[in-house]
Amino acid sequence: MMAIEQLQIGEFAMTIEIRNRSTNAVIKTVEGESLIKADLSGANLSGADLSGANLSRANLSEAYLSGANLSEADLSGANLSGADLYKANLYKANLSGADLSGADLSGADLSRANLSRANLSRANLSEANLSGADLSGIKITETPMAQIIASLKIEVIK
Repeated sequence: MMAIEQLQIGEFAMTIEIRNRSTNAVIKTVEGESLIKADLSGANLSGADLSGANLSRANLSEAYLSGANLSEADLSGANLSGADLYKANLYKANLSGADLSGADLSGADLSRANLSRANLSRANLSEANLSGADLSGIKITETPMAQIIASLKIEVIK
């Protein structure tokens, strides 16, 4: 299991050290103004503040992002398959074309997020907030429609 040892997001630079939890050895260091195409698969980013970060086309598959702040982040084309995004803040995030298949988005705030062309197959959207989100062209195979309707905060009249 990997853990983020240091996460420093400044005005001009960003440094992330990914360390092995058992040995504390640095597995990878990612530096720069953005994390475009960064491989953070399986990383523990729980509670991290990545608001406004550029993570377009990044590999965050199986990453732990529970409670993370990704508001207004660019995650377009990112691989978030199987990621744990429980109660993550994705307000106004750009997730266009992202792969969220099998992701746990329960309790996440996706209000006003751009999810156009995103793959939400088998995603857990229970108690997620999708109000005002762009859902055009999403793929929702095997995602219960009841979860999506409830997440949109709309009332179904019978």
